[in-house]
Amino acid sequence: MTTSGTILICDDEQDVREMLQEYLSKRGFETVAASNSEELRGTLENTQIDLILLDINMPGEDGLTTLRLLRSTDQVPVVMLTAAGEVIDKIVGLEMGADDYLAKPVDLRELEARIKAVLRRKSDPVEQPKQGDAPATAPFGEFTLDLTAAKLRTASGEELPLTAMEFNLLSLFARNRGRVLNRDQILEQAHDRSWDPFDRSIDIRISRLRRKIEPNPQKPQIIKTVRGIGYIYDPE
Repeated sequence: MTTSGTILICDDEQDVREMLQEYLSKRGFETVAASNSEELRGTLENTQIDLILLDINMPGEDGLTTLRLLRSTDQVPVVMLTAAGEVIDKIVGLEMGADDYLAKPVDLRELEARIKAVLRRKSDPVEQPKQGDAPATAPFGEFTLDLTAAKLRTASGEELPLTAMEFNLLSLFARNRGRVLNRDQILEQAHDRSWDPFDRSIDIRISRLRRKIEPNPQKPQIIKTVRGIGYIYDPE
């Protein structure tokens, strides 16, 4: 059977790890497990991982600390597992670069759908631009977004690391230059799943993007806020 990718499950609870491994293995995924952050990093050194399921509430080094350290060196997709109702964990996780989040206790069918959505964004983050839809490249301040290669580059050609979601957002704005997009449109077109009531996730991701591309993120001039509506990409 062809595998759908290799998932690293990092959770300090053995029964949770075993449950997730059993479920995902039956659905075509290769799985490996880690009980803490140290084991996670060791596994990443020796195994090609397509996605990490990372629990936030682990003893010792928690999941948010692990994510912060991971994002300094690696852009492997991460789906955070959070305690039910812990909105602050979701916010902090998204700001640090998590690709998605899911509250415990986990609905296994939803988890599978989220994993597949994140992996789709990684392998094919955006439809190739059709003639007339968008140019092959788009300016974002001192950076240039290459829509074909799915890369953001500096004026000197160096690549600025992007998560799959960040690229999806930039490419969506590039295809809608000068057009105001509301949060529902952004969620539907860039997030690859139905509307999420936690729509502040879009604001958080755009805030994180601004810290990368705006000369002054506090006074954005590239991706501007249209109060009460949403956002507009205005490179001029």
